[in-house]
Amino acid sequence: MEAKAVARYIRLSPRRVRQVIDLIRGKSVKEASAILAVSPQRSARVIAKVLKSAVANAEHNYELDADRLYVARAYVDEGPTWKRYQPRAMGRANLRRKRTSHITVVVKEKGD
Repeated sequence: MEAKAVARYIRLSPRRVRQVIDLIRGKSVKEASAILAVSPQRSARVIAKVLKSAVANAEHNYELDADRLYVARAYVDEGPTWKRYQPRAMGRANLRRKRTSHITVVVKEKGD
């Protein structure tokens, strides 16, 4: 049995979030939480919340043991990009792309 949690429309670029999510894939929940707690990246805090939510879903909805859970899958999809314009000299404008991410974490019990 597996449980998942999804955070959508997070205002972080998917490329930066993937750097952190790659650190926790396949690890136990305890180990993944410890890695995220000491990671200096801004996305680590958001991923930690999604991981905590996935564990809570596993405990509440499927009555799984939190000590036996591990991160089965963790991935980041690209969300919609917000386009904004920045004024430049002589009436020109630069396009600013503000990227968003959809973060998904799936936890599974060991031995399944």
